[in-house]
Amino acid sequence: MRGRLAALVRDLAVVRGEVTLASGLTSDFYVDMRRATLHHAAAPLIGHVMLDMLEEEGYGPDEIDAVGGLTMGADPVATALLHAAASRGLNLDAFVVRKEAKGHGMRRRVEGPEVGGRRVVVLEDTSTTGGSPLQAIEALREAGAEVVAVAVVVDRDTGAREAIEATGVPYLAALGLGDLGLEG
Repeated sequence: MRGRLAALVRDLAVVRGEVTLASGLTSDFYVDMRRATLHHAAAPLIGHVMLDMLEEEGYGPDEIDAVGGLTMGADPVATALLHAAASRGLNLDAFVVRKEAKGHGMRRRVEGPEVGGRRVVVLEDTSTTGGSPLQAIEALREAGAEVVAVAVVVDRDTGAREAIEATGVPYLAALGLGDLGLEG
């Protein structure tokens, strides 16, 4: 499944040409993960590959309660994991972390089932500096969650791992640039 996912991400999401990333860094390529995370064939694979990776690393549905991250990159990844777990008869909730709390309604920054007192994994589709997962970690800790890991579909190998692990949170990636035939 992992090899098929790498091929789909390479075919669907890798865009060549100079781009400015959300981190402000420039790159000769862009990995537009929404083209994969919202694709009918890639999304289910993402859910199963990520679920398998988490289980192999000791973060299976018996050890974690929920997955999610900063909207919007993490949203389809969390949904894919939620569905993959359900297809295996496993209980795993998903959540969405807003960039800032809503100014109306419940005024929550973390949406979905309550995360307070629960063990959670922060997700991201692709990460450059780790900024989005770091924002999610902060919001989740403020909400009372225990953040046990960060898991990304594609790691660009540009400092995200180091930034996340500096907070004491393990960093996991399903695919690296080598899996996509890209140079760092």
